[in-house]
Amino acid sequence: MHLIASPPQYPTLGTGNRQSLGIRSPLSALPLHSSTVTIECCFREVVDRFTQFADLPGVIVTDGDAVTVLSRQVCSDCLLHMAQAPYFLESPVRVVLGQRDYNPLIFEADVTILSAAQQALKRPHNQQGEPMLVWHEDSYRLLDIHTLNMAHWQIRGIEMQIRYERLQMQILESEKMAALGRLVDGVAHEILDPVSFIWGNLSYISNYAKQQHELLMAYEAAFPEVPSEILDLKEDIEIDYLRSDLPAAIKSARGGAHRLRQLATSLQNFCHIDAVHPRPTDLNALIDSTLRLLKSRLATPITIEHSYGKLPPVPCFSGQLSQVFMNIFTNTIDSLLSQVHYSEDGFCTAINNKPLQITVTTCVCADQHLLTGVPEESRWVSIIISDNGPGIPPETKAKILDSFSTKSRYTKETGLAMSYRIVTAKHGGKFWMRSLHALEHEENLPAAERTTGTEFEILLPLTVSE
Repeated sequence: MHLIASPPQYPTLGTGNRQSLGIRSPLSALPLHSSTVTIECCFREVVDRFTQFADLPGVIVTDGDAVTVLSRQVCSDCLLHMAQAPYFLESPVRVVLGQRDYNPLIFEADVTILSAAQQALKRPHNQQGEPMLVWHEDSYRLLDIHTLNMAHWQIRGIEMQIRYERLQMQILESEKMAALGRLVDGVAHEILDPVSFIWGNLSYISNYAKQQHELLMAYEAAFPEVPSEILDLKEDIEIDYLRSDLPAAIKSARGGAHRLRQLATSLQNFCHIDAVHPRPTDLNALIDSTLRLLKSRLATPITIEHSYGKLPPVPCFSGQLSQVFMNIFTNTIDSLLSQVHYSEDGFCTAINNKPLQITVTTCVCADQHLLTGVPEESRWVSIIISDNGPGIPPETKAKILDSFSTKSRYTKETGLAMSYRIVTAKHGGKFWMRSLHALEHEENLPAAERTTGTEFEILLPLTVSE
């Protein structure tokens, strides 16, 4: 029997880059072995290689275009069971491979370590220690399973540390927001106390002014001859203007106190710490309360259009939903303000001279229009917040939608991603975003006919009583 000798190729070991392992690190970052023999190679040469190179996990065996692996463990088992046969060491590798049925795992070099480790764990128990093949730089390399497992646990430790640190930051942020909420709630309460005094006394002041006016009119009717001193005093204090302006001043003060009272109440609602269980809430009033806090940003030329339907009280966590509305309105206002141009004299105009508008629509809708697959008798409350702004570019829209997924959400918790989680996870609802950007129109369509804008829709389940 004529055996074909393998070329004088010594095993090599790549250095890899284990210093910078991360969650997305590929297999090419690990040390990879390179040791190849043909299927007709003498088995003794393979044994010599394992003897000389103690860290070599196996050899790559080629048979034309086919490739497989002969591991150190299999080689040792064969030596234990067949060492009594004198011809065994001089046999070709083909004879040894014929004693086993094994198809090695083969990966591309850019496959992540975590993904490869998960697939390796699915192999049969008797193949758990076998090395794997990695196609790297136009050739096959060997990856020791122990190296892969060590890297896998190292990355899992890094991932656990990152999650622990992120959880600590979330707890810290939650505590800070809770402390800030209590502070703002206390300030709002301190504002409401004097405002309540002012509001309550304004009605008395209005009645006193009315009674004094009636008394003066009665004096003028009873004493038509007025002394010159009183006439001079009436002229100095401009009595006619005082009579007409005093009711207007009281009315203006009443309006200011009412607005301040609404603002303080809105602050309390926004900073409200939700209870353990959801409570029935008027969503229309909750939206108005949120908009009052953003009134300073809703300057010309942005207008708000309301189309409120008649909604029953919806069980929800009002404080968290206020944060959702705040995030959506803030995102919408920023998008619209990017279309505003300020001239040198401070006058602002919208690009293309179109009025910038935010539309808020609420209604109760039946399930058969939603195709959600739940019983037909269930109903939902729909809140749609839309604008006629420039829309969201396709690449930005793709990133936002990707942030709604669980994996991306933990990477960076954006305001919209947090809103999606509150609506879907905390309330069992649905959160949809639709946007049409100018780039998504046909090029031959005139600019005047290209409608753009963004729409956010929130669907909350409505419990229907029997």
